[in-house]
Amino acid sequence: MDDTRAAAAADARPLLHELRGRGRVRGVVALLGPAFVAAVAYIDPGNFATNFTAGAHYGYTLVWVIVAANLMAMLVQYLSAKTGVATGRDLPELCREHLPRPVSRGLWVQAELIAMATDLAEFVGAAVGLNLLFGVPLFTAGLMTAVVAFAILALEQRGYRRFELAITGLLGIVFLGFAYDLLVVGASAREAAAGLVPGFAGSDSVLLAAGIIGATVMPHVVYLHSALTKNRVHVRDDDERREMLRFARLDVFVGLGAAGVINLSMLFIAASLFSGTPHADVDSIEAAHAGLGQLVGGAAALAFAMALLASGLSSSSVGTYAGQVVMQGFIRRRIPLFLRRGLTMLPALIVLGLGLPTTDSLVVSQVVLSFGIPFALVPMVLLTRRRDVMGALVNRPITTAAATLIAAVIITLNVYLLWDLFAGVGG
Repeated sequence: MDDTRAAAAADARPLLHELRGRGRVRGVVALLGPAFVAAVAYIDPGNFATNFTAGAHYGYTLVWVIVAANLMAMLVQYLSAKTGVATGRDLPELCREHLPRPVSRGLWVQAELIAMATDLAEFVGAAVGLNLLFGVPLFTAGLMTAVVAFAILALEQRGYRRFELAITGLLGIVFLGFAYDLLVVGASAREAAAGLVPGFAGSDSVLLAAGIIGATVMPHVVYLHSALTKNRVHVRDDDERREMLRFARLDVFVGLGAAGVINLSMLFIAASLFSGTPHADVDSIEAAHAGLGQLVGGAAALAFAMALLASGLSSSSVGTYAGQVVMQGFIRRRIPLFLRRGLTMLPALIVLGLGLPTTDSLVVSQVVLSFGIPFALVPMVLLTRRRDVMGALVNRPITTAAATLIAAVIITLNVYLLWDLFAGVGG
């Protein structure tokens, strides 16, 4: 039955030359979208927590971390998109087919744990957004977030394009919200440029840098992006695959570029408004919202809250979709969306129900996510360098080297964090 549905879906896919026939602009627009869905995960509420904390505590010092993380994200998501275009499979499926069974199962288990950390950030953020806008109690706001996320996911059942447009619309709200706040608050171009020089301000800033990377390079969308591109358009030969890959590069550049601008805007706003002032101890999303209201005005605070809500709602929907891709790819199983949503949202509801500090929970969740990144990156690098898997679109040596360097940097950061943690406990 599943094979019949898959065959029917494949037959329904548009041909590349049909999309090109729509005209230069409409044809290109029709091929964009997957990277915008992925980009939502790169500006989820965890980014609000890490970026505003970084700007308030360290000014423009960690600008280079956001830029570096965004460049990493562009390459990672491009490779994920390339995997789907080249093989017609998503990354979890390829792991199941080409890696030893125990390894594949282990990757699935850690991916499910990472999904819970992802949901923690997204649900808590959306709940805080509802609370700031309408005064809804946090636990109730978390349940409301789940309902809205299901409504957005239902659009995917009626065609991928509606889902992509809904997610892109929410991404646009986040972009406009921070564009307004940055315009009102302003930023120092000189200090921002100085922040491009790599450096830290103590071990706490290293922890925060790892959190920024964890909030930017997201393991679940490394898996998801390949699923979004694998059956999007029917391609007949390697030439058409290469053409699809060119559109995928453009998609990643625009979608992830927008996410990078938003992340930098968050840090710029916090650095300009809070750093070096009596408000420099801003350590929560609620405090950032209150500070914007007190120092800039109600309109800036409203734009911030709307952006936070849009970020949480869109990223929670994308997270659930990614969870289904992970389970179906690694172990060929599907469970009802309501059950999956209930399981992965449980830690977030516990945090909200117990009244735990929301921003601290968000930062911790991003550090947890940074530990999950290598488990998605390493298999992808290993598979995309294999000609028997990728065919004509196999990685060039320089691409493999760059992806390997990214994985090595992230793993090194995580090892340092473990050392710092246990050294602190021992001391």
